[in-house]
Amino acid sequence: MANLPILQFEDKILETVDQNTVAVIIGETGSGKSTQLSQILHRSGYTKAGIIAVTQPRRVAAVSVSRRVAEELGVRLGDEVGYAIRFEDRTSERTCIKYLTDGVLLRESLSDPELKQYSVIILDEAHERSLNTDILMGLMKRLIRLRASNLKVLITSATLDGEKVSRFFSDCPILNVPGKLFPVEILYSSEQPKSYIDSSLRKAIDIHVNEPEGDILIFMTGQDDIEKLVSKLEEKIRNLEAGSCMDAIVLPLHGSLPPEMQVRVFSPPPRNCRRFIVATNIAETSLTVDGVVYVIDSGYVKQRQYNPSSGMYSLDVVQISRVQANQRAGRAGRTRPGKCYRLYPSAVYHDDLLDATVPEIQRSSLAGSVLYLKSLDLPDIDILKFDFLDAPSSETLQDALKQLFLIDAIDENGTITAIGKTMAELPLEPSLARTLIEANECGCLPQALTIAAMLSVEGTLLPGRSKSTDKKRKHPPSELPDGSGWGDHIQLLQIFELWDQTDYSIDWCKDNNLQVRGMLFVKDVRKQLSQIMQKIAKGSLDVKRKERRRDSQHDYRSLRKALCVGYASQLAERMIHHNGYRTLGFKCQLVQVHPSSVLRTDDDGMLPNYVVYHELISTSRPYMRNVCEVEMQWVTPILHKLEKLNVSKLSGGSDQSEEKTTVNSDFPKKVGPIDDSSSRIQAARERFLARKTNK
Repeated sequence: MANLPILQFEDKILETVDQNTVAVIIGETGSGKSTQLSQILHRSGYTKAGIIAVTQPRRVAAVSVSRRVAEELGVRLGDEVGYAIRFEDRTSERTCIKYLTDGVLLRESLSDPELKQYSVIILDEAHERSLNTDILMGLMKRLIRLRASNLKVLITSATLDGEKVSRFFSDCPILNVPGKLFPVEILYSSEQPKSYIDSSLRKAIDIHVNEPEGDILIFMTGQDDIEKLVSKLEEKIRNLEAGSCMDAIVLPLHGSLPPEMQVRVFSPPPRNCRRFIVATNIAETSLTVDGVVYVIDSGYVKQRQYNPSSGMYSLDVVQISRVQANQRAGRAGRTRPGKCYRLYPSAVYHDDLLDATVPEIQRSSLAGSVLYLKSLDLPDIDILKFDFLDAPSSETLQDALKQLFLIDAIDENGTITAIGKTMAELPLEPSLARTLIEANECGCLPQALTIAAMLSVEGTLLPGRSKSTDKKRKHPPSELPDGSGWGDHIQLLQIFELWDQTDYSIDWCKDNNLQVRGMLFVKDVRKQLSQIMQKIAKGSLDVKRKERRRDSQHDYRSLRKALCVGYASQLAERMIHHNGYRTLGFKCQLVQVHPSSVLRTDDDGMLPNYVVYHELISTSRPYMRNVCEVEMQWVTPILHKLEKLNVSKLSGGSDQSEEKTTVNSDFPKKVGPIDDSSSRIQAARERFLARKTNK
């Protein structure tokens, strides 16, 4: 710690902070900014006036950095130093340095808009341009006008465009802190490889056999690629001739790993043993892994991108930016001179890569962010004119406003409703938050809490729901319930209730190929959501799932109605002559039910007329994921709301003369049977349901 470059600038940092409300600190890789800046301010007495908050875009970083700071200060994690991430809070009344995700800080500002408990707010890793960090920068600009005398705001980054941020904050000062880096030799490939996984494998083994000791960090695009490469590396290493090179261990690193597996990469390897660390871009800047001498850069990253015109997400493998390439290379020079092997030609780096990563705010759905801004209930906020560092497209903001209007979070004038304010208090995406509120009205909140928790888990819980199912519909093993034909949301509920009956048996999860860690996380999340709902309603809600289950185990109608209200902006209508769907709402997109879905056809081989979906995603083709059947009588009010929309009024703008936006002309103006075949199909459905009920 004593050699970290940022400590040499301690006096200059304190002088800058003392004299300015806002400052930008560019701390290059290896400077120690994430762990030391909070301690510098703590030593200077800033924690006497309040807590020092340090935001991180990633949960893994918030946990690992807080753990490191607690160790350096010699305190127990959760006491003087703690962290808060979604569904987990390890802080206490004694906490004076608090690491938290940017999303958690946004949520805290709902109950305390001036964030009075904090004396300093540090937005760390701002160069990642996460959605929540960008929203926070806009809010900090407002907040410092209210608390200029007793709040300091620092924006810190390794590679951020400091001039742009300085201008955003009225030309605030910029302080540059050099990093602690040894020279890194950059080596390019002569041509673009056909497979970056195979190319990474060959290069990693070549380094292991021919280069001196030192760990190897390999950048992959996501969990699937990491698991493939880890498996191939382990097999290759086992087949190497005994004694030909040192021992080796292979460690994955990505956000879905359990904490105990993430921590392994921060422990030094055994003597005479090389580590292969196969990681996502989480290892670019958020985490520092000591001992890395060699970096293999695939040149790609997996990125979620949202298309507001179709309402569809795509998870695309895209080229990294030059900023990301430089960050990756810098990981090789932390402890001694290193090498970075770029699996692409130098011409690609200079001519093809973007200068910087596209900000998340320009490639995400903003419904949750806009709900948050609306919930602040500030009269001068016009969503379409909000002061963003890099503004999202008007189309994306309009898309968010329309989604919120359809689920009753805002009224036709753009004013947040009582329902919207309650939704904003829940740490869920708007559709799930709205579902819980409606479920409470329908008497099925216990079941809806389970579904919300199951859908809040990152990664895959169930067997047979991987990409391999895109080409062929695969249903889960017969031991698991099938959703009673209603769809995936009901199946998720049934699976959890079966697990509950086993007293949450780990063996039961393993026997049914369920992700154990994920299911345990669901159990914890469900408990927390029920507590939050109780708090919101001051103890008046009915969340006693076990007592209610016996009476409603086979009656999912009220639950499906609640889902229809919550997912009103995610509604699809089956096309008459085939089993494809078109999305309704303010989008019109032809899609299909994902092959992994348990949604069942009727006796005529037809899927339901109307469904709601949790997500639209484009893989090999456009798909709806997590689908549930809903009834036409629930759909009618939604379509009526769609008939006329005034986006300017929804935004909160003063100019309300804008012509009203109407639904696409190809949508039916009146809800009802579309043709005789539709009526015939509906009648057949009703006969089928009657038979099923009588069984």
